[in-house]
Amino acid sequence: MPAKTGAQYKEKLKNAKNNIYIHGERVEDPTTHPAFKNVVQSMAELYDLQYEKSEKMLYTSPQTGDKVGMSFYRPETIDDLIKRREAIQEWARLSGGLMGRSPDYLNAEVMAMGVANDLFGEDDPMFAENAKNYYDYARENDISLTHTLIHPQVNRQKAQHEQKDANVALHLVEKRSDGIIVDGARLLATQGGITDEILVFPSTVKKAGELDDPYSLAFVVPNNTPGLKFISRESFDNGKNTWDHPLSSRFEEGDAIVYFDLVFVPWEKVFVCGNSSICNRTFTETNAVVHMSHQVVAKNVVKTEFVLGVVLNLMESIGIDKFQHVQDKGTEIMLALETMKSHLFRAEHNAKLDKWGTMTPDFDALNAARNWYPRIYPRLVEILRILGASGLMGIPTEEDFHHEEIGPIVNRALQSKNMEGYERVKLFRLAWDLTMSAFGSRQTHYEYYFFGDPVKMGMTYFEQFNKEPYKDYVQDFLEQVKTSKPNYTNV
Repeated sequence: MPAKTGAQYKEKLKNAKNNIYIHGERVEDPTTHPAFKNVVQSMAELYDLQYEKSEKMLYTSPQTGDKVGMSFYRPETIDDLIKRREAIQEWARLSGGLMGRSPDYLNAEVMAMGVANDLFGEDDPMFAENAKNYYDYARENDISLTHTLIHPQVNRQKAQHEQKDANVALHLVEKRSDGIIVDGARLLATQGGITDEILVFPSTVKKAGELDDPYSLAFVVPNNTPGLKFISRESFDNGKNTWDHPLSSRFEEGDAIVYFDLVFVPWEKVFVCGNSSICNRTFTETNAVVHMSHQVVAKNVVKTEFVLGVVLNLMESIGIDKFQHVQDKGTEIMLALETMKSHLFRAEHNAKLDKWGTMTPDFDALNAARNWYPRIYPRLVEILRILGASGLMGIPTEEDFHHEEIGPIVNRALQSKNMEGYERVKLFRLAWDLTMSAFGSRQTHYEYYFFGDPVKMGMTYFEQFNKEPYKDYVQDFLEQVKTSKPNYTNV
């Protein structure tokens, strides 16, 4: 079937009856439930955008000839890579880059591992074939995915097999002729329950040993699989209108604990079964981490553009845009934007074909960007918060402006250099929702831990960085310095 529309996405989600819990209740229909209906609508708009901009967002399937989503596209040239990135950024602009798990993120992973599938075949050729077939299936059916990577946060000093209650984590219970039985909990599925299926994969940063083999799994199942439960955190969509909560009322993706209560997974949906070595190498040796990082950096360019646009409008609205220290803060965001764009440009234009014939971006550039952005994003929103100052606290609701008695008062009292109070507060509520609301705070926290603990990420980056040329450069320089080495033999 061709790429789905927003209506098809919503209808499929409604009929799936995924087992979702939130606020102490089971969700009957996420398309109408207050905690989910607005983000479901935003997801539907993403799918509709594929048809509104079909020349950018769709391509002809090599398998069926149907028009399918560009986010599944396997690039073979640099132009292909840029074409896919432009589609990624079309989706990102709908939310200002605030939907960190829009479908293209995991679609890039499915593509990479579906093509570079021979790693999975080390255990059994069946697993390689499964990865290839799932890529075709996901592309042809425009499957939306959530995923889960990490075990419950019990005792970080110990490996999973050393935990007091080791089997609280997702683990292999039984191998059967037709599949496997798994049981236990996993964290932390963003968009859990409002997608079609869930990918279970190993952590991108936490390596496992042979004793962790029972926990070393990779598979995919539909979200309505019997025994699969999504336990969602409190919703940051407060059920108010988009004027009061312009971001949280539309793009609150949600995060969920996932519990597998003796869930059956058929063999054709399994990619890794009890092999920590393959799990440890999955993301790097398939280049999945490269293609996922390409999507993330492309999305974060848009996100930085959005933050900059809010800052510039806020500065201009209250007449602080000519002050030296204010301009300097605006420059910080501009420099961050141009740096991210430069990383992206280098990644694309230094791309090379991998051994499977997929045009793969320069990971050095993407790796620098994905390590740097979690460190700089908190500063970007801090700048917005500093410049907004008390204006981010004095923000009445839309109902106040429509009140017969106090409406004219707040409209006059909160006027700005070039706006009436109504328009000025609308802008400041956007800035508040981006920085200080529960939604905005979650965005900052989410970016900081997007790929894992930034300190561990930094340690890995340091260890893998090719340091020798720089050390040799300095040693060669020192050798050129004409000196007479002291003789200490008589001391």
